[in-house]
Amino acid sequence: MKKLIGLVLVMAMLLSAFAVASAEEKTYRIANLVKQIGSAWYQRQQLGLDAINEEYSNVDAFMVGPETADAALQVQMMEDLIAQGVDAIVVVPISVETLEPVCQKARDAGIVVISHEAAGMSGVDFDVEAFDNAAYGAYMMDNLAAAMGEEGQYATFVGYLTSKSHIEWMDAAVARQQEAYPNMELVADKIEDHDDTTTGYDKAVELIKTYPDLKGILGGSMSGTQGLGLAIDEMGVADKIAATGTCIPSVCAEYLESGALNCSSFWDPAGAGYATNKVALLALSGEGVTDGMDLGYSGYNAISLVDNVVYGADLITATADNMADYPF
Repeated sequence: MKKLIGLVLVMAMLLSAFAVASAEEKTYRIANLVKQIGSAWYQRQQLGLDAINEEYSNVDAFMVGPETADAALQVQMMEDLIAQGVDAIVVVPISVETLEPVCQKARDAGIVVISHEAAGMSGVDFDVEAFDNAAYGAYMMDNLAAAMGEEGQYATFVGYLTSKSHIEWMDAAVARQQEAYPNMELVADKIEDHDDTTTGYDKAVELIKTYPDLKGILGGSMSGTQGLGLAIDEMGVADKIAATGTCIPSVCAEYLESGALNCSSFWDPAGAGYATNKVALLALSGEGVTDGMDLGYSGYNAISLVDNVVYGADLITATADNMADYPF
């Protein structure tokens, strides 16, 4: 009997050790569903995923997304990821309202869901922001106002009217203008450029022709801001119209150099890629996310946690003088 009991104990210990080893060896598959696969922004963001994969041997972080920004395609791809049974999904939604139900469906299936550029979105475990969106909008307005001499007509652009972060930026920018720059006048608010350079260009040309006294433009999306720069450059109105927006230097360098864009503001997509996947891993492992935590990447070394929104401090501005400092 003693031998039998001993054998049972040994078997129990072996099974326990095997269970621990299996847990340690579990590979977490984290799918990153972005707005538009292959764009310069998400090519940079991929570097953050690469860093996560290199640092954690039990993580397989990968990126998917539609070839053209399309909310319906994002929903379809989200459904596919749920069917695959991935462990976590990091999503940058084109339309928050469209994605919320399928995000909740993923969570109901036991999948951790992290959003980016979507503070306040329901159906997610955490949202990760590079900074406070209202502060970013006010900051962009300060830059535009300075370039305009704090007076004159201006307009704002967004990628989509469903892009939650873009709407928050522009609402905050306009509020800042009304508070601090009373001699400026908003003549066109939240023009949709569909996060597309050609559309941004066409809408900017139309805007400039419609408002001959226009003195400033504030862009929301990267591709749309590139289109603004192209329009101002080609129309030869850089000395008359000030413009700034969200764009990385590799995309808008020529317009910073020509003066068509006075500056561009952004955050490092690689940092966002790392931080969102790190938060997903913390949620998967049960470690949790806490206020003041260091996520291990520049701009996210002392995060703020408000409800389920993680805020970093990764606000960057490029000009013709310093853009070489940001080779991406």
